[in-house]
Amino acid sequence: MMLSDLQSKDIINIKDGQNLGRIIDVSINEEGIINYFIVEKRRFFFRIIFNPLTSQKVLFTQIKRIGNDVILVEL
Repeated sequence: MMLSDLQSKDIINIKDGQNLGRIIDVSINEEGIINYFIVEKRRFFFRIIFNPLTSQKVLFTQIKRIGNDVILVEL
């Protein structure tokens, strides 16, 4: 699966059903392993710059299932 495929999926927290947004960036360590995704709420207009106040980190270990349309995480 490509990162671009993951970026088109909504991120849903399974604890409360909240839509966290979509993946906008990824952190990879020196060994090439994904540390975390940066997720930002969807906006009606295009995003001009990365805004740390409206984004959050989702650790790779917090991902529970990747479906056709969504990624389920447990935060």
